[in-house]
Amino acid sequence: MTVRVLFVCMGNICRSPTAHAVFRQQVLVAGLADQFEIDSAGTHAYHIGNPADARAIATARQRGIEMSDLRARQTSAADFTHFDYILAMDGDNLHLLKASCPQEEEHRLSLMLEWTTGWGSEVPDPYYGGDTGFEHVFDMLTDACAALLGHIQSRHGLLVPHAE
Repeated sequence: MTVRVLFVCMGNICRSPTAHAVFRQQVLVAGLADQFEIDSAGTHAYHIGNPADARAIATARQRGIEMSDLRARQTSAADFTHFDYILAMDGDNLHLLKASCPQEEEHRLSLMLEWTTGWGSEVPDPYYGGDTGFEHVFDMLTDACAALLGHIQSRHGLLVPHAE
């Protein structure tokens, strides 16, 4: 079984690629990489093909996570049936996703911070701020990704494969 997870923000260069990289690392450490497909996208086409913001990459590297391989893309109609979990970073992007999503697939959509507590309801966009904004977002997403992974493991019965 493969569980497909998509993280979404506006331009796919700050929040969603950070969530993508953090979740990918957590899945790898848990020994579950072969049971997941992980991606990120933006609701807008501003940065298609570009790497993540340099500040996001630097923050992730400081925490031992590599994300320089990620490239921005825009969400597509196919995402709504392909991915099991589509996680918006804020209400505006969730609204945009709902406007494009077939009603029968809306159960796949949620806000990223619905998976954790203590951070509020939205991941703020750090783009126009300083480095501390990227660090704050990284901390939020680390907690939310861990909670999401725990939920998925429990709900889908994912187990670490045994070495033979």
